[in-house]
Amino acid sequence: MDQNKSYHYDTIAKALEFIRQNFKTQPNLDEIAASVHLSAFHFQRLFTDFVGTSPKNFLQYTTLNYAKNLLNKQQTLFDTTFHSGLSSTSRLHDLFIKIEGMSPSEYQNGGRGLEIDYSFAQTAFGNIIVASTPKGICHLMFHNSNEEGLNYLKSQFPNAGFTERSNSQHKKALQLFKQNPASNEELKLHLKGTDFQLKVWSALLKIPFADLSTYGDLAKNIQQPNASRAVGTAIGSNPVAFLIPCHRVIRQSGELGGYMWGETRKRVILAYEQCSINPEK
Repeated sequence: MDQNKSYHYDTIAKALEFIRQNFKTQPNLDEIAASVHLSAFHFQRLFTDFVGTSPKNFLQYTTLNYAKNLLNKQQTLFDTTFHSGLSSTSRLHDLFIKIEGMSPSEYQNGGRGLEIDYSFAQTAFGNIIVASTPKGICHLMFHNSNEEGLNYLKSQFPNAGFTERSNSQHKKALQLFKQNPASNEELKLHLKGTDFQLKVWSALLKIPFADLSTYGDLAKNIQQPNASRAVGTAIGSNPVAFLIPCHRVIRQSGELGGYMWGETRKRVILAYEQCSINPEK
């Protein structure tokens, strides 16, 4: 690591630690910048380039994670607001809506009242669990065992009701593993996520079958060209494998990049799509 990069790393590390230790006082940009002896303008640019999100967003994420821990311990909304350093329950509500896509009460309920059907299936790319609500597919993941897949699903909706049964939505989803999706009837999705995540997932759905995009191109498509790292994080949170084609995103260098379910699986899926449109190859 050259001297300049080392300096930047040390500066950002100190800033992150300052935020973690002081988030309950909700420091502003000037206060965070002063903690590492930089101007607010210079610090804002350096932090955003290095971390992939702004100091304000990172502070909000830190506050939110702390608030979620309190709600998981059944703290009241008022106590959670107070101990998180927020000035009112409405600010807590706005924070959850912005980042989690749900209210604090909905988060604390963990899907209570939601009825989810799930089923297991084998595909050319591995075993999957697919789950749906009456509104659409809410979850599709590759897994190593049925137990692992079900446990992860339940961790995403801890208070929902679950029934193991295949339905018409599951069957439509499985058809997408067998032929070019362009020829299939539209499949409805029921997704929970932040506005940013939903934008990224929507952009993924627009990548043509057997085509590729880069993290940078995807960031430009959602009109946030400097958010490549944040786009990568949103892609890594994709709750519906294959149907929302995060496997079609690669690095600018041409390298495959990461994939939640393994680079080998990603390579196989991409090869399958290419062969589907070029069978002679």
